[in-house]
Amino acid sequence: MAVLDHVAVGTGTLAPGWELFGAVLGGTWAYGGHSPGFWWGQLQYAAGPKVELLTPTGGPDAAFLERFLADRGPGFHHLNFLVPAIEVTLGKLRTLGVEPVAVSLQNPRWKEAFVRPRDGHGTVIQVAEQADPPLTTRPPPGLGEPGPPSSLTVIEQQVADIDGAARLFEEALDGKIVDRTDTAAASVAELCWSNGATLRLLQPRSGTPPAEGIVHLQFSRGVGTFGAADRNTAALLSRRLGISVRLGN
Repeated sequence: MAVLDHVAVGTGTLAPGWELFGAVLGGTWAYGGHSPGFWWGQLQYAAGPKVELLTPTGGPDAAFLERFLADRGPGFHHLNFLVPAIEVTLGKLRTLGVEPVAVSLQNPRWKEAFVRPRDGHGTVIQVAEQADPPLTTRPPPGLGEPGPPSSLTVIEQQVADIDGAARLFEEALDGKIVDRTDTAAASVAELCWSNGATLRLLQPRSGTPPAEGIVHLQFSRGVGTFGAADRNTAALLSRRLGISVRLGN
């Protein structure tokens, strides 16, 4: 079964990400390293998906990330799903009328493909088949010590077609719908995966179609609470990263 493995944030400067997702939110180093054109690093939490930071390192292979940052600044970049058999997943996507792009199946250790934002209801979706766990790597020197542990409890994505979005994440990417609510204000669907990841799809009911895409991440602490200083720091760093983070208790 596929799992929602991580949410990626593109940024030109890593320091705010390390401080927010590590020092404030308690993320611990998972792994990372250099790929052609960019550097990536992932932090893991007590529960839920990981957070990945991406930053360009120059050269022609950096163009996709440099364009992203030039067009919109730092912000949420993509959702990653690890799948057991990528060609099966690609078939499911095509059955739904979604044509994957940048399909790369040559490397037996890492096969990947992408879904465009217009087909991913506002966000890039990366699907990948990983033969072996990534090699353990040393944490970057700028990461510092993690804060108290927390969990990434919800990724919220605003969509214009909640039925189509729910179908994509359920039928092609193995999410389990655990809640479906329709009110005068909005339609909501929540999907979960076996690793504890939760994706909340939200379609506001208004005359103007909503801007689609990931709107915020929600974190909670199993022990203790987020204090005023945590909330103030998180708000400041989130703005620098072009994202929204909500802190629950």
